[in-house]
Amino acid sequence: MSDHRIPLAGVIGSPVAHSKSPVLHGHWLKRYGLEGFYIPMDVAQEDLAEVIRTLPLMGFVGVNVTIPHKESVLELADIVTDRAALIGAANTLIFRKDGKIHADNTDGYGFIENLRQGAPDWDPTVGPAAVIGAGGACRAVVASLLEVGVKEIRLSNRTRNRADILKREFGARVKVFDWVKVGNMLDGAATVVNTTSLGMVGKPEFRVPLDALSPNAVVTDLVYAPLDTAFLVKAREKGCVTVDGLGMLLHQAVPGFERWFGERPEVDDDLRNAVLAG
Repeated sequence: MSDHRIPLAGVIGSPVAHSKSPVLHGHWLKRYGLEGFYIPMDVAQEDLAEVIRTLPLMGFVGVNVTIPHKESVLELADIVTDRAALIGAANTLIFRKDGKIHADNTDGYGFIENLRQGAPDWDPTVGPAAVIGAGGACRAVVASLLEVGVKEIRLSNRTRNRADILKREFGARVKVFDWVKVGNMLDGAATVVNTTSLGMVGKPEFRVPLDALSPNAVVTDLVYAPLDTAFLVKAREKGCVTVDGLGMLLHQAVPGFERWFGERPEVDDDLRNAVLAG
């Protein structure tokens, strides 16, 4: 085996053909003139362990992990970061030179960096955050909001049980609201986040009443197809600063790219346009 191997990375999921990650990482590789390739890999659940063990032998330096493998890869990793353990899922694997597999979750990092870039005056400590939905993406959002100093997180989900589970795991700063009262939890919220797929192309409309939404709130939607969701449009009409969901996808990719290819990439309009076009 030669000393010089072109670093390979990619995204593992099933399905994976829709992933924007190959365009995103491909743009950075070209922009920084780096050697390397990033490819989509559709891997079935029963083949996951074998694939993860084989990739480093083929010159892979790491992979992103998407649905349905984000939880399962934690059991295959030798080292799991605190945030990946807390969230119970990993989206970034690093294959270390010593043979160990390092699992991280950069979704929360991507979420916070997107808010900071899109709403530079955002201050997480000024008031409660209202989080709509309690699915997989929500865990990373809640963990990262608590980490940056939000004192109270109001959480509502159609099936209350999922929200109650998150409250048990994340503690007293999380307060659960019944779905019928989801509009009420926006009252006085400084940060409002939609983590559901409501409002996404092909999904049901986002029908949460926004009467109680403060014009001073920073509002963000994890949905980025369409980029400007009905929820964001309505929030802007009320005077809110809004941040679309594409930036979370772009920012969550930064730590992995830096570890795999040795360059810290920048998230800017060129990248956004490339990913939207791709």
